[in-house]
Amino acid sequence: MKNKILAMLVAFGLVGSVSAIEINENLSINGFIDGSAKQSDPDTGAKSAELGLDEVEVNFLFNVGSVSGELHVDSNAPGAGGGDSLDIEQAHFTYSLENGVSFTLGRYGRAIGLEREDPAGLYTVSRAYNNDFNLGDVDNNVVEGITVSYAAEAWAIGVSIENAASANLSANDADVAVAIAYTGVENLNLGLGYLASNEATAAAEVDVTNVNATYVIGKALLGAEYTQRDTATADLVATMYLVDYDVSDKLGVALRYSSYEATANADTDRLTIAPNYALTESLGAILEYSDINVDGGVDSNEIALELTYTF
Repeated sequence: MKNKILAMLVAFGLVGSVSAIEINENLSINGFIDGSAKQSDPDTGAKSAELGLDEVEVNFLFNVGSVSGELHVDSNAPGAGGGDSLDIEQAHFTYSLENGVSFTLGRYGRAIGLEREDPAGLYTVSRAYNNDFNLGDVDNNVVEGITVSYAAEAWAIGVSIENAASANLSANDADVAVAIAYTGVENLNLGLGYLASNEATAAAEVDVTNVNATYVIGKALLGAEYTQRDTATADLVATMYLVDYDVSDKLGVALRYSSYEATANADTDRLTIAPNYALTESLGAILEYSDINVDGGVDSNEIALELTYTF
């Protein structure tokens, strides 16, 4: 299932998938349906369990000459009427010049961090840490703005002037995100990201730096990530290490260790093992077990089974 890492690296995370159903020369469609069963068993307190449909997404990919565009429609949250809400997750277009420069305008996910993709592009059911450190999580950290990018043969850089989705964008409160990718060594991908928020007060501003790398050796993918989140009161750190090994064309096993600081004196450590199996070319299953240790909090064990159908 190595195609998942490709989905995380294509075009700074602004592309929904590496494959699509071609409708005509200007339009393609792809998407996924994702459901899971999960149970959490804390050391103290009651167990909790949930079963259901997590997310449905349909992506429309447009391409006319030097302009390409994407519209991602998804449903992954309860609506006010008790059903699922239908949202525009991403909507953006890119104008590309022949010299490697491109301009992207609209709503998109940040190109910072390893776990940026939708569930269809992850090795595990869960993400490594909480939302503060998942800068590129397209389900929770979509932004609106403009990105200027330059791509060369072995490296690329993108600068995004942005705000959170649906927030007003102005010169006084725009955030700045920078993402650099290097692929000049065979099988090695290096990423560097920086986010500078511009809030109403200096005490509320946050600067985040992310460094990550993946390396493919034989049937194994090795990944590592370091993130530092600087606030007015504390500098918080998160780290993640990932190994994914292809046992066969259908079976793989992912092992992940992650740690993040919720406060300066409270760490959360998570050890996850997640076998994954391709039932068909379009239907995949992940069985995950996580051991979670929380400083000063409640430790727990979590188990989850996820099925994802992609098209």
